[in-house]
Amino acid sequence: MADITLISGSTLGGAEYVAEHLAEKLEDAGFSTETLHGPLLEDLTLQGTWLVVSSTHGAGDLPENLQPLLDDLNEQKPDLSQVRFGAIGIGSREYDTFCQAIEKLEASLTTCGAKKIGETLKINILDHDIPEDPAEEWLGSWKNLLNND
Repeated sequence: MADITLISGSTLGGAEYVAEHLAEKLEDAGFSTETLHGPLLEDLTLQGTWLVVSSTHGAGDLPENLQPLLDDLNEQKPDLSQVRFGAIGIGSREYDTFCQAIEKLEASLTTCGAKKIGETLKINILDHDIPEDPAEEWLGSWKNLLNND
């Protein structure tokens, strides 16, 4: 089993690029990783550490490839008490639904018993042409929290 499972949901690929970039950085730091783009609940091990990266589109909607996971969490309400997670949202502050997709995922994960590690990173794509940069900076402090938890 990987030390950290990265879960991404993306419409145009930005969140996937961020997840893949962070997986490389985590592996460089000695962690083993598994990256899943748009997994279903049945694809996940219901324990360990997850890092969820999602863009928001439409009126605060999840990307199509991640909506089934949210639906499964809300319908099945699995026991995620053995899961710790970090969260990164990508969106545009031009919309009042800025990063609502990651907020919906966080709410469902915590309702199912998962424990959030650190603060959620919300990347405003208007401020960062390359969302991997603020995500990598955030990762530096987030991975330190893994050892303290």
